[in-house]
Amino acid sequence: MIPFLSRTLAAALLAATALVAHAQAPQPPEVAAKAYLLMDVTAGQVLVAKEPDAPVEPASLTKLMTAYLVFDALKAKKISLTQTLPVSERAWKMPGSRMFIDPKMQVPVEDLIKGMIVQSGNDATMALAEGVGGTAERFVQLMNEQAKAMGLAGTQYKNPEGLTEPGHSTTARDLATLSTRLLRDFPEYTHYYTIKKYRYPGTPASNDSNRNSLLFRDPTVDGLKTGHTNAAGYCLVATARRDFPNVQGRRLLSVVLGASSETARANESQKLLNWGYTAYEAVKLFDAGQPVATPKVWKGKSGELKLGRGEPIVVAVPSGSAGQLKTEIARPEPLIAPFRQGQAVATLKVRQGEQTLVEVPLVALEAVEEAGILGRAWDAMRLWIK
Repeated sequence: MIPFLSRTLAAALLAATALVAHAQAPQPPEVAAKAYLLMDVTAGQVLVAKEPDAPVEPASLTKLMTAYLVFDALKAKKISLTQTLPVSERAWKMPGSRMFIDPKMQVPVEDLIKGMIVQSGNDATMALAEGVGGTAERFVQLMNEQAKAMGLAGTQYKNPEGLTEPGHSTTARDLATLSTRLLRDFPEYTHYYTIKKYRYPGTPASNDSNRNSLLFRDPTVDGLKTGHTNAAGYCLVATARRDFPNVQGRRLLSVVLGASSETARANESQKLLNWGYTAYEAVKLFDAGQPVATPKVWKGKSGELKLGRGEPIVVAVPSGSAGQLKTEIARPEPLIAPFRQGQAVATLKVRQGEQTLVEVPLVALEAVEEAGILGRAWDAMRLWIK
């Protein structure tokens, strides 16, 4: 899926994201939805958005956060994919979309994940929430704590499955942030979102198709999640990955909220994705691990510090305008050792004309240890003279 980014750097990159300048941006398509957002995940840029911070009901898009916490528990080895979980009366009686499991069953975690993602099963979601959190109420508390840690200022959860409840709310921007974090933090688990059909043995076969119809329509689409309630309308967070000569695996993510039907949410999402790939081109400025700059370091065992990133630095620009790009590095001066590997040190600003497209944190590619007493004293004198 997507190369791993540390949670800190992923959050920093998302926080530094800037909208492409309106004066140069291509005209977006008409999108029939209450709110929408299109993000170039590879570049870390929002390409276009409508009402991105308006409060909306998330419906089953809530399950993106539920999945995040389940994947986190798996990664921390608090649970395992083969571990079985009981089905409580509460899970069994959940209304809405279901996996059709019952209290006589002990269901493996992996099957519950498939039931939650592919079938959007509220019963599977409740069983996972109770299994990870102990109770659904404790799990919801964990959801809200994680939302706060991610900076999802417009999000408040009241349940793990997304059924309508007063105060259960999010925004298109928060959904984009959450979805991007889900993909970046847990690439080993996000293949579950590509599954087109699933049914747990012994349950009805009438509910086995993934509701994300773009999986069946567009081979480059590989996720993520649909949602629907009467209050929310029809919603879809969709991701696609396409290869280009200069950037392999360029990923876009669309958030469409409040469409009028299943067909409409798929059509509007497809429209946004296709527009993003054609209206904007991705330009790779630096390879993964390539030094962007090598400034002088004082009082260190090394006299220089290599700055860059552990993944390629890519920027999205209106098609045909790549020649107008300029870069600028903002960093403190002087740079005084020590520096640890991965430490954020500077910022790469990518400009087009007078407009800043994106600001990318630069980190130390290698550690620079502090020099000995004589080395530090010598550099201190040189700095004083300078």
